[in-house]
Amino acid sequence: MFTRELGRYETAVSETITRLQENKMMERIWARDYTVWRPEPTEISNRLGWLDAPTTMAGEVERLNAFAAGVMADGFTDVLLLGMGGSSLAPEMFAKIFGAECDGLRLQILDTTDPDAVLAHTRRLDVTKTLFIVATKSGGTAETLSGFAYFYNLTAATVSEKLTGKHFVAITDPDSKLVTIAEKYGFREIFLNDPNVGGRYSVLTFFGLVPAVLIGIDAARLVKNAEAAGDAAGLELGCVMGVLAENGRDKLTFILPDTITPFADWAEQLIAESTGKEGKGILPVVGESVTDGAVYGEDRLFVQIDLAGASGGDAPDGQPVIRIKWDDLYALGGQFMVWELATAVASHILDVQPFDQPNVESAKIMARQMIAAYMETGTLPEPDCVPFSAAALANFLTGVRAGDYISLQAYVPPAEGMTAVLSKLQTELRDRYKVAVTVGYAPRFLHSTGQLHKGDGGNGWFVQIVSAPVQDVAIPDEAGSFASSMSFGTLKASQAMGDAAALRDAGRPLICFKAEGLGE
Repeated sequence: MFTRELGRYETAVSETITRLQENKMMERIWARDYTVWRPEPTEISNRLGWLDAPTTMAGEVERLNAFAAGVMADGFTDVLLLGMGGSSLAPEMFAKIFGAECDGLRLQILDTTDPDAVLAHTRRLDVTKTLFIVATKSGGTAETLSGFAYFYNLTAATVSEKLTGKHFVAITDPDSKLVTIAEKYGFREIFLNDPNVGGRYSVLTFFGLVPAVLIGIDAARLVKNAEAAGDAAGLELGCVMGVLAENGRDKLTFILPDTITPFADWAEQLIAESTGKEGKGILPVVGESVTDGAVYGEDRLFVQIDLAGASGGDAPDGQPVIRIKWDDLYALGGQFMVWELATAVASHILDVQPFDQPNVESAKIMARQMIAAYMETGTLPEPDCVPFSAAALANFLTGVRAGDYISLQAYVPPAEGMTAVLSKLQTELRDRYKVAVTVGYAPRFLHSTGQLHKGDGGNGWFVQIVSAPVQDVAIPDEAGSFASSMSFGTLKASQAMGDAAALRDAGRPLICFKAEGLGE
């Protein structure tokens, strides 16, 4: 069920829906008409495979179920997925939403380079009963391959060399570097994904469904609901998002019950990375507590998603709102297609190309420069970070104005306690400055909202929070070797400084705090 209350924006949205229907917008999208977005097909025609994903994957369900049954028959109890961005957000969502409902393996995600987080998984897991999924579209994601080398060595030290490879599964594009690695080390299975699907649109491909079947999700039911998703909802949602963003309502704020909150984390990457470029963008706001309307400006559009019998609360009075109701958890299948179509439509309205990510590489380039300097000198530059203090933060934020947003970027180990501290700070800053406040763990957000941070209109204020590791961990130069040229701590520090440099080069205001003292 989909309803909307848009106030003075209703006429513009209705007229846009009518215009796009007359122009056969949905038919053109399904026909792979790249001119919906650009006059040339570059990075469009080879990125529309997600339209076929439900039908394609319906034909793979039998293989997926047989694979999952074999893994369980061999006594595996846990899965650790090594991936970033589109390779990790969908599996994490499935695990958090369905985990308690399904009778499958326990799935955890490693999408950080924080050494304390790596060690936390090391201590928790029994590697003799753990399957590792190495997921990267390009096959060369540094964070993912570093995690693979580390956990391969850990597994090889515990089980026989002959069996080590059977603890690993690859999900990647054909002919990628990971295919070569998987063949060399005798991986249990290699799932070759459709190369015409971009990472943030890959939830209904092997990247999402391999982890899903391992935890016990009914993949056939999920893709059936996706195949049945109607174009009308995608067109309507996309028009609301696009038209209101054009009118300054570009902070898409999610209100969900706890049961399905992780859906917003998946949608955040899809929307931010697709629309945040060329000085434009829709900023998803996830995790903000709902309060009265006094703290919200004229830049908000609320999305209230209720699950049968559960609600995250009501949108503030007087604010435009989209209301969506799911009958059950498997409504997710249809919602994936609705939101992907809506993002494509909103991008058309905003006149941006939704399938590229021109600003993502800037932070990677800066980080590689930091790493190159480390390899040459053995040290990293001293980070420009100061001890955390409320006074220093307030001084930094003195220029915040209506329509801006604050981004909290946490280069710290993901943990419940830290999440609570960051959520409290998010609420305090929103209430004080009356602007949207987002929270992201690093480096995962570099593969999602990082594109918008550098590609949007430049109205973000960036607060880095960086922790020093309690214990660092060496990254093997390659799996099976104990030689190491760099540690996870060095990689994390390089990424933090690289992203800071990229943001400053893009003219974004940024301050870096040491995590010590935060929350005191």
